[in-house]
Formats: sequence, structure tokens, C-alpha cells
Amino acid sequence: MRSTRRILARGRWGAAFLAAVGAACAHPGGAPAPAGEGRGMFRHAVDSLVGLPAFRDAHLGVLVVDPEGGDTIYSHDAGKLFLPASNMKLVTSAVAIARLGLDYRWVTTLAARGPVRDGTVEGDLLVFGRGDPTVSDGMRGDAMRPLRDIADSLYARGIRRVAGRVVLGADVFPGPTIGFGWSWDDLDDPDGAPVDELLFNDGFGVLHVRGADRPGVAPIVVTTPARTYPAVRVLARTVTAADSARLRARPLRAVRDTARGIVVVRGTIAARDTASLAVPFPDPDAAYLAALRQALQDRGISVDGRPVDAAGAVDSLVRIASPPLRDVLPAMLKPSQNQMAEMLLRTLALVETGVGRADSARRVETAQLEAWGAAPDGFVLRDGSGMARYDYLSPETVVHVLDAMRRSPAFDAFYAALPIAGVDGTLRTRMRGTPAEGNVHAKTGSLANTRSLSGYATTRDGRRVIFSVLCNNWTAPSALVLAVEDSIAARIAALRLR
Repeated sequence: MRSTRRILARGRWGAAFLAAVGAACAHPGGAPAPAGEGRGMFRHAVDSLVGLPAFRDAHLGVLVVDPEGGDTIYSHDAGKLFLPASNMKLVTSAVAIARLGLDYRWVTTLAARGPVRDGTVEGDLLVFGRGDPTVSDGMRGDAMRPLRDIADSLYARGIRRVAGRVVLGADVFPGPTIGFGWSWDDLDDPDGAPVDELLFNDGFGVLHVRGADRPGVAPIVVTTPARTYPAVRVLARTVTAADSARLRARPLRAVRDTARGIVVVRGTIAARDTASLAVPFPDPDAAYLAALRQALQDRGISVDGRPVDAAGAVDSLVRIASPPLRDVLPAMLKPSQNQMAEMLLRTLALVETGVGRADSARRVETAQLEAWGAAPDGFVLRDGSGMARYDYLSPETVVHVLDAMRRSPAFDAFYAALPIAGVDGTLRTRMRGTPAEGNVHAKTGSLANTRSLSGYATTRDGRRVIFSVLCNNWTAPSALVLAVEDSIAARIAALRLR
């Protein structure tokens, strides 16, 4: 707990308070909790953590249950509502597993509007997307790979030219492309990238900037994974190394110009220096279609892009299936990928109701949560990722979801997809050196004044316990909140229930 001590020592907390924190947390970041402690000792320890003076002004909910024994091991404000942050992804993924199944695949169809003659699509090439979230560097190693596969399939069918345009076939995800209640200042970050029926590279690209050889010249900017999107206007300038140090107040930054649909690069960079800037795409469909046009042209299929008669017959050319949902889950849950969760939410709505809107998905999720035993007043659902500050879950609801997954035939895949303490995902650096390391499988959650940790821990005597810790609205250092979460998880792993 040394790092937490350093942070607290700079604040308003005194030495006596620090000693109390150290005793209550039992060094969650260092030495393990006492081996084989019983229920009474566990409850006393968690009571001490929940009752820390630092949490006097905080909202903290904790629920720990032994589902096999049907026993509540610990409960504190477990029926109250909390902002869950990315713990919302537990709901999204669990309901998707229940309704879609682990083998669900997204199918993208390419069709010609108008006749195909002598290798030429005489009209537009239509792309009918249904929310495939896997066209990304994270899932495929190179987001262009599945688009090259499409180009290869069209080339194999003899297509060499598209006389019209490459356009969206149908708007199956109508409505807003961002979540209800997302914070405005998140929208310039890849975590806040919008989504639609076509999604390329989780909704963001990377601008690779290299300073020119001499000062006063605009730097060179290259975009990846697609080199043709987004369009970039460079207003940045190259300066000398000395000037770069002097002008630190003018760092490189990428700003979206939503009116023009471009990205503007401003600031300064030293000659021959390099930098990378991640930027969300202003239009998800446009990004996918631009990347596909690039893949077609690279394969030798030209795209004229001229307007054509939109009334021609539509004939299917190629159907491409994504990897299954079982492969998507770890790519979404371990790093806590927001856009995948939003795509999954809209897919759930599209499949179950025929309308790919978040509000349609909420009706599906509500029915499923109540079927799992969650109280109707134990949740408020607004998005799929937990970015919305209008999402609310109680620890009781989270535990119902986790218990439903425990009893599901899909449990092994769900369990493996969660971050593992001290091993991978958002828990890779947490709980190392404690009984929780390699044991706890849990989902984190993090927004301003919100931290969550919910999942499974196996006790020292082999019982799999479900827990949920949700905390909102504190004024203490965030490191203390994480230390308390980790201490609770480590103590569960050290429990003896038999």
C-alpha cells in the first residue's frame, strides 16, 4: 500500500488516519490478506473498510454471496442504485449471450444496384452492415484485413469496376450514434467514438505526425489503419528543438471539424520528431466506406463514384461473416472496449425487435434482468458501455446477472472473457502478490468519481463466490477506492467457508 500512502500523505489525511487505512486494507497491494480467515473476520474487515472516515461523504455498495450455499456473506447498501461505469458491460454481454448465443456472427452483405456486365457494376455497390464490431486492429491485427477479404471475394467473382459509388445499403441502426447522456468532453477521445451499422477500427484512427526536415514547414501526417480517411488539414508547423521546448504550451493536437467532416492538426513539433494522435472518426459509416474503397482500389477494382439511377434491381454479390460472439467477448471485456459494447447493444435490439436502437435494446434487457430475478427498481439502463452518467445498477442487480451467467452453459466463455487479477485486461496490474492474483475474474468500471469491481473469486476452500463493489461520489483519493476494492477481493479469495 506504499503508493496509496504517498498520495494520502500529500492530502489532508493525518497519520492516525493512514494507520487505520493500512490496518483495514491489510496491505492489498503487497502482502496477502490473512490466510484462511473465517466469515466473522471477513465481515469485521469489510466493515472497517466501508466505515473509513474517507468514505463519510461517499456512496458505497457491497454485496458478497455464496451462490452454491444460497448465503449472503456480506451486504452494505446492496439494494441502492449506483453509477456503474463499465460494469454496465456485464449486463450488455450477459443479455447478448442469453439472447444471441455464443456462436452468433455478424453478416455483412455486398450487393449491386443495377446490372453487372463484363466485370462492371453498372450502378452503386451497396454495403448492408448489421453492426459487425470486429473490423478493427484489436480483433484482426489489421482493420483493413476483413475489407481486403471483401475485395478479394469481389475480384474472384470477376468484378473489376464500380461505375457508381460505394454506399450504405440500409440504415439498420437509426437514431443517435453516441450513447444517451455521454459527456461532451468524452467525444474527442476514442473512448467516446460514435458507432453505426458500419464500424471501422472501433471508430477511431491514428494520425502519425513527423516533423519536417527544417523549421517553418508543415509536418507530414499519415493516417492508419486506412490511409485515405479521415481527411486531414495540417495547420501545425515544424520548429527547432529549442523552440519546441519553449513552445510546450502549443502541443500537437487533433481537432475534429464536424461541419466539414475533417480533422485539423494544430500545434508544433520539432524537426524530424514523431508523434501519434488518436482521433475518433466523425462519421462511422463514412469511415468504413472510405476504407473499403481503398481496399477495392488496392485490389484492382476501380470506383468511378459517379451518381447513378437509384431505382435499379439489387442483387447480392458477397456475404462476409464475422468471428463469433465468443471471440468478441474477451476483446470487449478485458480492455473494456466501449464501441464493441454499444454495437452489441444495438445488435441485440436489431435481432430481437427488428429496430437497432438503444431504447429498443433496453426493453429487451429489462425483460431479461427481471427474468433473472433483478428487482424492477434495481436498474436504469441508458447505454451498453457504461459511459452514460444516467446508467444505474444496484449491487444486487449485478450479482443477479453474474449468478445467471454462473448457471448458464456459456459460463466458461463468459468467465474466461473477464479480466483476471494480476494477469490481464484492466486488472493486469492490480492485486498482485495477494490471494486474488490469478484467481479473481472481475469487471472494472471507471468514470469521474465512479469506481466499480464485480465478478467472481474462488475461496481458499474452493467455493466460487460472487461479489459486487460499487462506489460513487467520494472526495478521498481514487487510489484509496481501488485499494479498498482490491482488499475486499483479496479477502474473499482468502476466505474459508466450510
